[in-house]
Amino acid sequence: MSRIGKKPIELPKGVTVTVTDSEVRVKGGKGELNWRAPNVLKIEVEASQLKVQRQGESASERALHGLTRTLIYNMCVGVSEGFKRDMELTGVGYRAFVNGDKLEFAVGYSHPVVYPLPEGITAEVDKKQTKLTLFGIDKQLLGQVAANIRSIRPPDAYKGKGIRYANEKIKLKPGKTGSK
Repeated sequence: MSRIGKKPIELPKGVTVTVTDSEVRVKGGKGELNWRAPNVLKIEVEASQLKVQRQGESASERALHGLTRTLIYNMCVGVSEGFKRDMELTGVGYRAFVNGDKLEFAVGYSHPVVYPLPEGITAEVDKKQTKLTLFGIDKQLLGQVAANIRSIRPPDAYKGKGIRYANEKIKLKPGKTGSK
């Protein structure tokens, strides 16, 4: 049995979960999230706990058991606390600006790069315009937006210039040292 899948989810205060058919709806102080769970799993809400149980022992059911529990847990945390992702811009003249629901980047191209933020994601930039913080209630969407922003100018292997996650370590290549 999945060790993660059999753990019950303690629902935070102010979070309500409703399960109809296989549609899971989580409401909280920061918003509402919906997700369609696989039909092979049974989701039960009891008082302030939620349990995910599987009906069989097939490989696909075992694989979905822990995943379903984790996705529902992330939804509960998202609507109660929210998630954030910190990013850094490294390089001379590399800057980010928030313009309404769009992010503008000056990252060494001949033109500014404009990235429209999807609904549910907000951004803040510090005073130096080199640290970017993304906020959202959907962990999966937040991670995808961060990956898309990073792909605008990924860190290069020689100087480390580019857009990176705040806790990301870049292994730099040594470059030419003058062969003799």
